[in-house]
Amino acid sequence: MNIRLRHDAIARTLRRNGTSTIDELAQEVGVSRRTILRDISALRDQGFVIHSESGRGGGLHLDPQSVQTMARLSVAEVFALLISVSAMRAAQNLPFSDLADAGLAKIEKALPSDKVRDLRRFLDCLHIGQLSPHQDISDLGPIDPALLPAFETAFLQQHHLRFQYRDAKGAQTSRQIEPQAMLILSPLWYLVAWDPARDDFRHFRMDRISLPEMVEGTSFRRRYVPFQKDVCPFRERLK
Repeated sequence: MNIRLRHDAIARTLRRNGTSTIDELAQEVGVSRRTILRDISALRDQGFVIHSESGRGGGLHLDPQSVQTMARLSVAEVFALLISVSAMRAAQNLPFSDLADAGLAKIEKALPSDKVRDLRRFLDCLHIGQLSPHQDISDLGPIDPALLPAFETAFLQQHHLRFQYRDAKGAQTSRQIEPQAMLILSPLWYLVAWDPARDDFRHFRMDRISLPEMVEGTSFRRRYVPFQKDVCPFRERLK
């Protein structure tokens, strides 16, 4: 069991049991007393209020009003929130935008430095524009939820991305590309990539991509993506 899962298990046990001893928690998650003590300290740092009582009938007690204050979101999860807000803003369909920005700013401040660094790199690939009113979107479908985390890993580690792609005529092909950017022309979302097989850039509609996976043992370089003048890079707020 990794650290995050162990912390979740300890918090759930304390909520369920009311009071638990160190030995009971150690047995519950299968680690030593010393590890449990370190975990309790880490949970307190994250904002959980955990009281300890000595003597018979004592143990560890979690304040029922206690909440976690540290954001434990992945880079992909924060990125998904940011691009969703950005897409709604670009479409001029974002009520309560000030509250949304304030909430995202709090999440960003709570991120550890390594996640902030990855998020900055990830945001650098995001571009937003306006969809042509003549674009046919009658066949618009859902986007595979596995695409964003696969793209994040491939982009940050600079590995090729492999997936199945269905073109406008319904023909299915297997593609292996170098992910370079994301383009939002709401409601269409595109993965912009360099296609080595065609020696050129290609725009892949995300709702036509399936079975995405990172290709281990491959690498690529970041390229300048020649967007049109009306497509702007996302201006992130991280400092």
